[in-house]
Amino acid sequence: MKRWIALMLALSTGTALAAPGDYQSSPKRRTVVEKDWGPWLGPFRAKLIPSLMQDFGERYLYAPANAALPAPKPGEQRVVFLGDSITDRWNLAASFPGKPYVNRGIGSQVTAQMLLRFHQDVVALKPSAVVILAGINDVQGFLQQERPDQIEANWEAMADLATAHHIRVVFGSILPVNNYTDAAKDVVTERKPAELVALNNWLRAFCARRGYGFADYHGALVDGDGLMTAAYTQDGVHPLDNGYAVMTPIAQRAIERALKQK
Repeated sequence: MKRWIALMLALSTGTALAAPGDYQSSPKRRTVVEKDWGPWLGPFRAKLIPSLMQDFGERYLYAPANAALPAPKPGEQRVVFLGDSITDRWNLAASFPGKPYVNRGIGSQVTAQMLLRFHQDVVALKPSAVVILAGINDVQGFLQQERPDQIEANWEAMADLATAHHIRVVFGSILPVNNYTDAAKDVVTERKPAELVALNNWLRAFCARRGYGFADYHGALVDGDGLMTAAYTQDGVHPLDNGYAVMTPIAQRAIERALKQK
């Protein structure tokens, strides 16, 4: 009975499941005070968390599509685009007509989630190359608080997985953000432009050191104030069609260079 009571107390308080006197290497878990995410993000986050507790990578989302996708044809250079909502909203068929490009973006995801699903949503699809666009949600901290070095480590881990499976790697720079509209009023506060630039500088150097492709979306979308050009977004984060039109040739050139490497 005492052990059962200890178990119930542990579950209710978030402490490790150990009775008094039992050995435990790890320290006690911290208690985190929830941030008020507002009238839209708050309910969305509350709905999402129980599902993430079962499958943090959300591997279930693309599992049926992956099962239905045939192997690449002989000579076909399949490319998988992996990312968050910026990739998820990118209509690859319209932007790259006739190209065997596969979209595996999931809205709100952070780099840790993409790393968890990398084998299923990238490696198993046998692409010639992967285009990774990730990190903006890590900076915001909506699902996972990540320091810059942790984001960089996740980028590196995804690249290592791709390289181990003979998949060419292209990284897209994190896009700039702005706060020019009512819908974007909190964006710059939550995603500091200087931090985005610092992460992009690290990523550019990492790609140069490893010989990976680098698609500099940031440089093409940024305005004179270091923010995303007003015409390219309504909410300060996601590109409109004209923004994707700017990104498309940048991605294509980076893919072509990566595929030509020996």
